[in-house]
Amino acid sequence: MNIGMLWFDNDPKAEINSKIERAATYYKDKYGKKPNLCFIHPTMMNVESSDTTDTATKSGDILVRTSPSVLPNHFWIGINGSK
Repeated sequence: MNIGMLWFDNDPKAEINSKIERAATYYKDKYGKKPNLCFIHPTMMNVESSDTTDTATKSGDILVRTSPSVLPNHFWIGINGSK
């Protein structure tokens, strides 16, 4: 993903999937396209920051991957350019 939107959500009561869904809804409303890729900090998925394996999961139709360069409680969301 070369272009995306940075979303901040530190709501302690919300689950990670609902945070991603809120970011995706805002992204679609703002840019008119549904996002399909989201990067989050490894600690948000309970993965060690030093872990070099590529950790990925799905939240609805959105592929969620970890990256230590994304700060905790931030979501780098957009459209995968390789599609």
